[in-house]
Amino acid sequence: MRVVAIIQARMGSTRLPGKVLKDLGGETVLARVVKRTRRATLLDEVVVATSILPADDAIARECEALLVACFRGEELDVLDRYYRAAQKFAGDVIVRITSDCPLIDPELIDAAIRSSLDQKADYASNSLVCSYPRGLDVEVFTADALGRAWAAAKGEYQRSHVTPYFYENPELFNVISITGKADHSNYRYRWTVDTPEDLELIRAVYKHFGNRDSVRWIEVLELMEAQPELAALNSHVRQKTLREG
Repeated sequence: MRVVAIIQARMGSTRLPGKVLKDLGGETVLARVVKRTRRATLLDEVVVATSILPADDAIARECEALLVACFRGEELDVLDRYYRAAQKFAGDVIVRITSDCPLIDPELIDAAIRSSLDQKADYASNSLVCSYPRGLDVEVFTADALGRAWAAAKGEYQRSHVTPYFYENPELFNVISITGKADHSNYRYRWTVDTPEDLELIRAVYKHFGNRDSVRWIEVLELMEAQPELAALNSHVRQKTLREG
């Protein structure tokens, strides 16, 4: 059983162009995501999947610097990009991570993988029922399920967001929702990077912890509760819907 994490990344962003290569405490946002993902113990390989656009040559160069595998495919059909990357790197189980979540937690990645395997899920996610701050999302699915979704999904948003076909068709897949022991989603904390305000917050968090990659998500939660002015930095930012892209 080969478990491969695929981190999707591209330079294009409507609200913060080039966000994945922005500086975050002396490293790029992408580097933070890669290094934190690599800390998960149940992964066999970590891959960055970007597009074939010339603008994304910069991401390929960053992957070389990070010594992480890079796959290049379709820009907008990210489902196709994942399918072909999974084939190339022989993944039996695929973990989907997005490159704009530099606080992604390896313990939560391992927990999602373990739950998926234990329950023989086709698709498992800790974001179907939100019990964590946004930016800690982990999705796990089998290569077989990915192939079926790749062949059947027709909606543009289904192709660009990779996984909607799974949870929109629970009669076709064994879909598992992973929830935390306590519901922290009501805090409405936003730990993803999509706007300058998001980046300001995440930079402040990293600075507080000495720019360590090893800080645990629960430590960040404790910081946010102790210093509510941090959450105020991006509390007004509206999360885009799937159909908005």
